[in-house]
Amino acid sequence: MKKISCLPANLAVVAGLVSLIGLTACTGNSPNPPSQPNAAQTPAPATEPTKETKATPTETAQAPLKEITIAFATRRDTTDLQTKVDKVSAILSKEMGIPVKGIIADETASVEALKANRANVAFVSGRAALKAELLSGAKMYLAEVRADYSGGKTYNSIFVVPVDSPLKTLADPTQTLEQLRGKSMAFTSRSSGSGFIFPVSELVGLKFVDGPDRLEQFFGKVTYGDGYSSALQALLREQADVAVVSEYALLPPWITEEEGKKLRVLHPVPNVPAHGISIDDSVPADQREKLINAFLKLNEPENKELFRSLYNSTELVKVDHEQHLATMRTAIQRAGLKP
Repeated sequence: MKKISCLPANLAVVAGLVSLIGLTACTGNSPNPPSQPNAAQTPAPATEPTKETKATPTETAQAPLKEITIAFATRRDTTDLQTKVDKVSAILSKEMGIPVKGIIADETASVEALKANRANVAFVSGRAALKAELLSGAKMYLAEVRADYSGGKTYNSIFVVPVDSPLKTLADPTQTLEQLRGKSMAFTSRSSGSGFIFPVSELVGLKFVDGPDRLEQFFGKVTYGDGYSSALQALLREQADVAVVSEYALLPPWITEEEGKKLRVLHPVPNVPAHGISIDDSVPADQREKLINAFLKLNEPENKELFRSLYNSTELVKVDHEQHLATMRTAIQRAGLKP
């Protein structure tokens, strides 16, 4: 079909008859207009918010909570935990002005409780805190300080050997750990931060192994326990040449004082982040601050003994989530693992 060009002014009648065609023809080389209106040019009426401006679930959840549930993780070095948790919860309830309920759960269940909104707060390890962040948006705001943590709110992962082992601590970490080639290794468990993640990260960083599934290429034998005690017992029973645990595991209740005298530290890996208090993002900011201050009341003289009996902690300190857990995040990534 012959293209119609713009018409001369003196052909007014003809132009009038084909004005619509002429308008189209004058722009015949332009692309067709979009079939949908431009949202920027046709905003939704002010009285009817668009989908993007409606409140998100997180925003909706910011109404003040009428009750707070805290998941306290189980630990080997704590006895009669529920009684102590109930006493701590009573102190927090008084400070918050609303009921605070404490439940007991292992770390996996604690993180799941945050995810499912069955708990608002959890006392967890660094790795579990990163998992909680991923699944529920929770962040760690307080960390424990313990007398048996060499860094206060951080502690060491340690490679341990029998006191009479021929393996020696040398001036260079690479030379020290090179002695482990072909030896039998007892890890605490594959989920342990100090008993697996940090030592594997150290071995990867020094280029002895490529990742957690290549350990047998360096060690002669690898075993996994169900906690610090089982890893250390492997050493004491001469079933392993070296084990990795937390520095505080060389003390009761993990092993006896007499057993501790039979072991020594070969190599420390520092800066394992202390356990702490993670608070879910469903807790409104003002209540979160009030809750943090309520927890800090446990540092006061009249509450200190109760708090220490809970997890052997001497105090709670405020921490920045990213800074406190940065070493754990790096260790997990370098070891080729996930939170």
